[in-house]
Amino acid sequence: MIRRTFIALGAAVMISGPALADGHMGKDIIDTAAGAGSFGTLVAAVQAAGLVDTLKGEGPFTVFAPTDDAFAALPAGTLDGLLEPANKDQLVSILTYHVVPGKVMSGDLSDGMTAATVQGGEVTIGTQGGVTVNGANVVSADIEASNGVIHVIDAVILPEG
Repeated sequence: MIRRTFIALGAAVMISGPALADGHMGKDIIDTAAGAGSFGTLVAAVQAAGLVDTLKGEGPFTVFAPTDDAFAALPAGTLDGLLEPANKDQLVSILTYHVVPGKVMSGDLSDGMTAATVQGGEVTIGTQGGVTVNGANVVSADIEASNGVIHVIDAVILPEG
């Protein structure tokens, strides 16, 4: 279910990126993603991980938000397993790996740069032939929210280890 929610959240942001450009600055990252209608899996996973209050907090945060399709592409059973209460720590680790402290806009990116995530690991940005984060393509960038920015990605990125 979280997988479907993450996927829905990603697709919503991707599909509604231009629509989000109008009138979303009063909404935080969670409300912006939920309102997009295509990030259901991501929103559900954030809820299951107990991270809603954090991502509704002051921030600023940069969120690399996987689409619902990105979550659907995970191996069968992966998302359902991550959503089980016994795997909450692993889910939190994966979700916080998609979040960078601060507000990083696409114009701030350069090829090969790294960014420390809330999870504690680092992601690597690529800008050759399109923007990527650890190999995931950024399909919609610079969706501003009151407490940060969302960049929609087409894959779930996983921390090492």
